Amino acid sequence: MAWKNDPVRTELQTNQQSADARAKAAQSWFAGGPTLSADYYDDRIGGSHLGYITWQGSVSVPLWLPGQGTATENVAHADARTALMRLDVERMAVAVRVVDAAGAASLARKRETAALSTLSALKRVSDVVSRSVRAGESVSVDSQAIMAQLADARSELESAREEISTSRTALQTLLGIDGIPDITQADRRWLVLTRANNLRWVEDDDPRVRAAHQEVIAAQAQVHLARASFMPNPEVGVEALDQAQYGSPWDTQVGFNVRVPLPNAVTTTPLTSAARDRLAAASRQEIQARRAVQNEMAQVRARLEAATITLDDARVSASAMLRRADAMEHSWRLGESPLIEALRARTDAYRSILALNRAEIAWHGAIIRIGIATGTMP
Repeated sequence: MAWKNDPVRTELQTNQQSADARAKAAQSWFAGGPTLSADYYDDRIGGSHLGYITWQGSVSVPLWLPGQGTATENVAHADARTALMRLDVERMAVAVRVVDAAGAASLARKRETAALSTLSALKRVSDVVSRSVRAGESVSVDSQAIMAQLADARSELESAREEISTSRTALQTLLGIDGIPDITQADRRWLVLTRANNLRWVEDDDPRVRAAHQEVIAAQAQVHLARASFMPNPEVGVEALDQAQYGSPWDTQVGFNVRVPLPNAVTTTPLTSAARDRLAAASRQEIQARRAVQNEMAQVRARLEAATITLDDARVSASAMLRRADAMEHSWRLGESPLIEALRARTDAYRSILALNRAEIAWHGAIIRIGIATGTMP
């Protein structure tokens, strides 16, 4: 849905269609459209009135230089393939944006769930404190402490809901429809389908490297075209001349005309220089693309390893902190622990749940990022 809704896709498809149209136009017999010219001479304009009138007209067409037409067509075809490769790059970028946006929205929903659970636990404690205060069994300090915690929990809940609304809006803009993709479906089974260990295969098959390499090919074709365009295109045509002169035995002539501009460094050097500059820039971008892919693969693999370890630790921590919070609440009900310790334990449990949620989203997102990087999504 995001790919269908992506405006860059439409632009790149238009670029590809335009390049294909240029390639088709380059198959023409001539290097450009015909040129028409006409002249008219009349001695009456000069005041002689001797009947000397001349009409002259010609039509000419530019010719391809040797190899120029084929080189022009090759450049257009290479540009079309470059646009096609850039479509794959953009689709990869869209996929990454979807994963990031879906992760943010999923984390916001988990944050809301944790906030609701914590708020429910605090309300349960608040009810007990209120009854104890009315019965004179608790001091007002306990009531103030629980009220402060409730206020913080409500603020956290509203903040989570605001984040949900913001993330859902961002996703709707990206996808064109309302909804949150479920990235938690990505699990360890997905990793089996990837080829993350074959770094050379991943690098050569990466859309960014392929697009950069195709740009080098297009730049090389541009260099060949610049070399074939070593001079302005010559023109050949037909010409007709009609003269009405006093006492002349003839009045009409038909012939051919040829126009050959001579080579000049002023016109050819900028074309050659621009082609060489494009090739140099394309070669640099290919090297940078390969380095970027290598670095990204190292980062996503390290991120997955770190996310896996963090997730395991977060699960242990969250489970322990929840049990501790329940135990502290039970101890407070028995009068063995102060209320402030029970509240602090509940707050620590909430933070550990948030850490677990972040670790889970990061782990699922890392798996999907490896699938995107390797081009092996299920």
